[in-house]
Amino acid sequence: MTETQEDAARHAADTPHDETGPQGRQVRPRRRRAVRTAAATGGAALLAAAVAATAIGVGGEGGTAVAERTPPATATVERTTLTETKEVDGTLGYGDTATVDGRGQGTITWLPAPGATITRGRAVYSADADRVPLLYGVTPLYRVLQNGVEGRDVRMLEQNLAKLGYDGFTVDDEFTWATREAVEEWQDDLGLEVTGQVAPGDVVVHDGPLRIAELKAALGGQAAGPVLTYTGTTREVTVPLDVADRHLVRKGIKATVELPDGATVQGTVTSIGKVATETTSQDETTTTVDVVVSVRDDGALRTYDTAPVDVTIVSKEREDVLVVPVGALVALAEGGYGVQVVEGPATRYVAVETGMFADGKVEVTGVDEGATVVVPS
Repeated sequence: MTETQEDAARHAADTPHDETGPQGRQVRPRRRRAVRTAAATGGAALLAAAVAATAIGVGGEGGTAVAERTPPATATVERTTLTETKEVDGTLGYGDTATVDGRGQGTITWLPAPGATITRGRAVYSADADRVPLLYGVTPLYRVLQNGVEGRDVRMLEQNLAKLGYDGFTVDDEFTWATREAVEEWQDDLGLEVTGQVAPGDVVVHDGPLRIAELKAALGGQAAGPVLTYTGTTREVTVPLDVADRHLVRKGIKATVELPDGATVQGTVTSIGKVATETTSQDETTTTVDVVVSVRDDGALRTYDTAPVDVTIVSKEREDVLVVPVGALVALAEGGYGVQVVEGPATRYVAVETGMFADGKVEVTGVDEGATVVVPS
């Protein structure tokens, strides 16, 4: 019957008779006390506390050690993807808000509803019944675009006109007579005064569709000052990450977001702030940077505009590796670590090299996939 490692150590300590050594000599067994440490996960610094073992010698050819009773628990060496995660708090929303200011004259005659999505060419608001449409771009209008003007803002206007179905001009940096004709046709279609030129305040420029966050003005009010605020349409989570954990994240890594109702959605880290912010709570000061996690806007998110959420960030990942429970590791007398492999009625200690630790498991090399190993209880 096979003995556990601890029973074998106690048996060796309590039995007074001599044993036969490897050269046939009678050897008095040394008294030895079994030592067990708590199982835990972590890196190399925690490894000594993670293994449950006496210092065992692999010894002999094949390292076979026959014991007298069945091991208490076993596990299979499996191949999997090992991930190291970090759990943090975050806030679900649509990102930062921006403000649309009125064009400075006229009366507001139409406003969208909060939560509405505005796309290219659609009105963001109306003043004196004239629509102020949305154009996609990153260069805001700062001058009147008219015949003879050149620059990136001209290209932005022409790109939008082309996307809206207008033609007869070349999309470039130059505002020509052909551009003017397209602008006049566009203005006529919108019911605006046909001028052939576009001035600041005539349009709202944003890098894509926008979502109305809050109305700042009312119907009948003057089209001067803040009219409304808006955000992008991409759902995202903002995480104030402690600067001490900054090294754990990078753009493109995966994250899982748990909503208040327990539902989860998948996300990806899209930006990592470079500005650190200090906050003080209950006499404790923390320094954080904002990490933004983009999430897919599926049905689970539609219940919430904003909400506190729990975020699990995959800070490290190892694919297609062999793993065993951390508790299966034993410290070897020769140094390093091993596992106790079960082979029929016998067991043997096999030296292994350890890699990444995560989720109660450890990456190992030196043992075969599918092998059965002892997990001391």
